[in-house]
Amino acid sequence: MADVLAAPQQAKTDASLRTLFGISAAHWVSHFQMLTLPMLFPFLKAQLGVGYIELGFALTVFAVVSGVTQAPLGYIVDHIGARKILLLGLCLGGLALVMLGLHVSYPWLIASAVLLGVANSVYHPANYAILSAHMDEARMGRAFSIHTFAGFLGGAMAPAVVAALVTVTGGSGALIACGAVGPLVALLLIAIGIPDAGANKHKTPGERALQQNIVTPTLIVLTMFFMLLGLSNAGISNFGVVALMSGYGTSFSTANIALTAFLGAGAVGVLAGGFLADRTHRHGQVAAACFAVNAAIVLVIATVTLPAILLTAAMTAAGFLGGVIAPSRDMLVRNAAPAGAAGRAFGIVSTGFNFSGIASPLLFGWIMDQNEPGWVFGVSALFMALTVLLALFTERKPRARAEHSNDKSDAFLNPIAGG
Repeated sequence: MADVLAAPQQAKTDASLRTLFGISAAHWVSHFQMLTLPMLFPFLKAQLGVGYIELGFALTVFAVVSGVTQAPLGYIVDHIGARKILLLGLCLGGLALVMLGLHVSYPWLIASAVLLGVANSVYHPANYAILSAHMDEARMGRAFSIHTFAGFLGGAMAPAVVAALVTVTGGSGALIACGAVGPLVALLLIAIGIPDAGANKHKTPGERALQQNIVTPTLIVLTMFFMLLGLSNAGISNFGVVALMSGYGTSFSTANIALTAFLGAGAVGVLAGGFLADRTHRHGQVAAACFAVNAAIVLVIATVTLPAILLTAAMTAAGFLGGVIAPSRDMLVRNAAPAGAAGRAFGIVSTGFNFSGIASPLLFGWIMDQNEPGWVFGVSALFMALTVLLALFTERKPRARAEHSNDKSDAFLNPIAGG
């Protein structure tokens, strides 16, 4: 009898693990392909005969297209189903790179950036919709953390993998190989039977009506929250090395070690944050506490010239705390989303990251042009302090959260059958 009762539970667990693996693989692809073009800039510059301004414009096109299409694709995910959109996104991103590898020209580079931007806007609404519908509620924070960690890993692996491919196959071959990863992972998702989520056409008119008012004050605040998170991290990630070297006399090797420690600790912090997110409902307070300490650490880096060991330790702590809040950040969005509207909710708030991706290079580049490298860290600390304030306003009231949970109770009780 015990075996009979345990079999359905084991099957449910196995299905959840397959889903988490597949969605994490897709997130790995998104971050890996996002960095493929920047890693190939030396090749593209030589082949196209253009400058870095023209190459940088392609990245701006990518960011703008991704930002503009993120929220509409969230609606599409909820309307026709996350599974179809995710598979199409993987294939579209792959097509963009393969197309450029076969036709290396500047117009094709811009076209590739446009298609990559559309493909990139698929992953957050589709991935989070599927995870929200099919993961065990008690392990939702850890599921989000593994998903986020997979993205970190894809970005971390991109430089080494692209460099190796260029050595073996040349720049065009590297583009084609990196693009082929997308359709291959799409086939993997089909093979493991990735489940669907959303598909409002299967819901009753009453259920669809409840989901019309998706743009709530909480989601607007969370979009601003995501934007501030992106701005606070972008300054350190993209300009931290040059700021440390020019403003504090830090050596190139020390500055790079400190940045590597910041990024690596962030990945570890994401995994730790998953366990924390599963053990509390106060996700806004967790985010506020972590970023308050983070702001203090970064402010110290901005105002004091630290010796190499202390600088690396401070950057490690800042990176870890920044990573810890990621699962709580995602849980805040999930808790704020109406039932069956996770795709739209994550699509809307993720535009905050896109806005920060457009604005941060201009802002921090201007700061460096003013010969004020210390303000790279000072402004980052300011954005962190503002993030603390917003985080305290993102918690749903206990009663509202309970009502929201009751609305989703059927999906939670039968997560595999849902969607």
